[in-house]
Amino acid sequence: MVKKSTIESIIREDMADMWALLDSDEKRIITDNFHIQTFKKNEMIYSEGEKATQLMCLIKGKVKIFKEGVGGRSQIIRLIRPVQYFGYRAYFAGENYVTAASAFETATIGFLPMDIIETQIKKNNQLAYFFIKELAMDLGISDTRTVNLTQKHIRGRLAESLLMLKDNYGLEEDGATLSIYMAREDLANLSNMTTSNAIRTLSCFSNEKIIIVDGRKIKIIDEAKLRKISRFG
Repeated sequence: MVKKSTIESIIREDMADMWALLDSDEKRIITDNFHIQTFKKNEMIYSEGEKATQLMCLIKGKVKIFKEGVGGRSQIIRLIRPVQYFGYRAYFAGENYVTAASAFETATIGFLPMDIIETQIKKNNQLAYFFIKELAMDLGISDTRTVNLTQKHIRGRLAESLLMLKDNYGLEEDGATLSIYMAREDLANLSNMTTSNAIRTLSCFSNEKIIIVDGRKIKIIDEAKLRKISRFG
């Protein structure tokens, strides 16, 4: 069991944006009800159709939000990076989860019961505005992704996905290799294409000397050209 002092330190440092909006009593309530869980790679965090009861915050690792589509093919809706909140929209909407979430790699996640959050929101206008802003930003990203995934050609979609991975998770020490290693199927699911198309397009980018592919490692060597492909679809 994680010590209360450790939990408070994690919330204060990693969730500082929310912590700063709370008074001393609210901080005590949040700390008393906060718990931490570690998930192994590919382990499910929640499943589609489950009741939404928890606010989740990714402390460390990588998480994917996805939805099963036609024929059982998954569509990755969103990638979560530290420190982002997720899993709470369905509660506010009075719905069960319409997506699922799993760990891309070992992930440490903080949980807070949504009934506790709801109670605090009703008393704290700043906290309420904080979550309104979070939801609004997520909706804007979702709207943009919907248009891009339906209107861009395959090359544009894959280029956008590679740049999104860079922006979300950064690069390794060489300043070029994406700091996330994705299976071709996951990259295809992120880009709304078949796995064979993802493999073919990666090969084209490699031949054009835009990227270097080494197994699941992808090194971006011409970011300007990649952005141009993404921009013009």
